[in-house]
Amino acid sequence: MPRHLTSRLGEGLIAIWGVVTIVFVVSRLLGDPAVLLLPIGATEQELQELRTQLGLDQPLLQQYLTFLLHALKGDFGQSFQFARPALDVVLERLPATALLAGSALVIGVLVGGLAGALAAIYRGSAIEGLVLLVALLGQATPSFWLGIMLILLFAVQLGWFPTGGYGEWQNLVLPAVTLACFTTASIARLLRSSMLDVMRDDYVRTAYAKGLAPRRVYIWHVGRNSLIPVVTMTGILAGELLGGAAVTETVFAWPGVGRLIVQAIETKDFPVVQAGVAVVATIFVVVNLLVDLLYTLIDPRIRQAS
Repeated sequence: MPRHLTSRLGEGLIAIWGVVTIVFVVSRLLGDPAVLLLPIGATEQELQELRTQLGLDQPLLQQYLTFLLHALKGDFGQSFQFARPALDVVLERLPATALLAGSALVIGVLVGGLAGALAAIYRGSAIEGLVLLVALLGQATPSFWLGIMLILLFAVQLGWFPTGGYGEWQNLVLPAVTLACFTTASIARLLRSSMLDVMRDDYVRTAYAKGLAPRRVYIWHVGRNSLIPVVTMTGILAGELLGGAAVTETVFAWPGVGRLIVQAIETKDFPVVQAGVAVVATIFVVVNLLVDLLYTLIDPRIRQAS
């Protein structure tokens, strides 16, 4: 097990390095931030002085090596826009994103898990058809469109929730539901398929032949052995929710990391973009390591193989 985790940790560190390197190169292609930071009409000399001050006049390879050495120490440089350490700016927004993504994941796991289990248990019925239809619509609906429709209905027409903002639980409901839509649909469809596959196995028929109650068979034999692909999907979705909440955060004016990265890209604030992506990539790697640990708790065969 320690060797397995060490190997996965090494792979995760390589993935983080690759993502950060790609973002470093791509961010340099966005344009010159000095043009945005100085007022219109600034002279070429003033632009050059600012580039020198920001270290943007150095060769790209030298900029990259300097960035990499400082990033290993947790220093991603000063934000061009906020004049503060970029990592501090990102970490200030992280709790808001974690709250939104965590709420969406909880909704997705509970609602999607219940819907998927019902669809599998009552296969061939109207319940299964309804779950599959709603799940298909949930996966196909763009989050920005759904968010706007929820605002129009529940905020503008009914006045039940605010249109955006951050601070109260009412501000969380609409963005969390919007973000949870795809997660709920994905988990429901995957759990249904996984449970139907497990139900065809011989040990399930043996459990019924032994006279076990259907509830016990579904919980201890079918449910537990159906969780491996669901845990994998949940881990992937957790990383995607943390890194891909930018659209939802923008629609609802939610002050999270995704919205911050989008704003930093618009203003060419390279340090904030790099720090934000590094934090999101690190969280994604940690989530995947936790998923590996959960595998061993769910399935003893994986623990023995590891």
